[in-house]
Amino acid sequence: MLDLLLSIPILSYVFFPTTGASISTSVNIIFFYMTWTSLVFSHPALELHLSGVVVVRVIFWLIPSLVFLLFDAGFPGLAEGFKLGGRSALPTRDARKLAKMLALALLNVLACLASEAAVSVAYTLLFKRHVFRMSTTLPLPWTIFRHCLFIFASRELLNFYTHRYVLHGSSWLARKHMAFAHANAGAPFSLQAFTDYPLATLLHRCLPVLLPSVLIHTHMLTYFLVLIITSIEETLAMSGYTVVPGIIMSGIAQRTAIHYAGKGASNFGAYGVLDWAHSTSQGRGVLDDVRQEADKHHVQEKSANKVDHGAKTVHEGVDSLKKRLARSKNDE
Repeated sequence: MLDLLLSIPILSYVFFPTTGASISTSVNIIFFYMTWTSLVFSHPALELHLSGVVVVRVIFWLIPSLVFLLFDAGFPGLAEGFKLGGRSALPTRDARKLAKMLALALLNVLACLASEAAVSVAYTLLFKRHVFRMSTTLPLPWTIFRHCLFIFASRELLNFYTHRYVLHGSSWLARKHMAFAHANAGAPFSLQAFTDYPLATLLHRCLPVLLPSVLIHTHMLTYFLVLIITSIEETLAMSGYTVVPGIIMSGIAQRTAIHYAGKGASNFGAYGVLDWAHSTSQGRGVLDDVRQEADKHHVQEKSANKVDHGAKTVHEGVDSLKKRLARSKNDE
């Protein structure tokens, strides 16, 4: 089982990229293709699917969450300076309570895994093929981009409306969600991404990514890529830290902290787009994130420079054409 997990090519590509001048990109792609092909022919589709989900959750959520927790609990005086809300946002130091939270989180991860297995088996029985594309042909970059765009947009829709109207509505599931996910006031910590009521976790963390991927029958490698991105996003968003890589990601973390500190009164979506549209956004809005990101990279200045460069090129071309015409007239 371990050799299967370590052999998943997209994970090798993330963690062990070969960027030396002596090895070309073509060699990397060939190695990637050969590894993926050997996995497809040597392992059942369901086994490869579930193993990939497990290793993504462990590497991109569980391990970072435990590292963050150890830092918060081991160095509270230092950690509070990086937390949204200061000392009030630090996780409990009660070992028994933390052990229960970890057990619940792992149980929910297994429940999500079981749901993926059930969907996969049902899909296979119904359509006589695996839930994801398992061809040895790697998906093209444009296809990956289109599929990722569709999945992330669908995830935002499902996340927002499920979170706002089901998990924060008036149903019994909303009460369960409040009792589990919002038991403590203040900013969350990364382990809490899966310390919710199991059904709420399924609706909030699993299905918004799985269902759109199944609907378009995306390639399994594309699904793994989406799962890696969303796992990193959820881990950082739930960290409660003020220092998060990237302006966009920092804004997501701030809105998530406000959502938990306010007992779920605002900020229901993953990216804040639908919160902005429905006026349920609180804190730094998604438009502020985009504006700051543009300012950070001097987008306006770069665009102006490109326009000036383009105009200069056009003028030079026109002048050159005029000189050629004048020269041809003189020759006549």
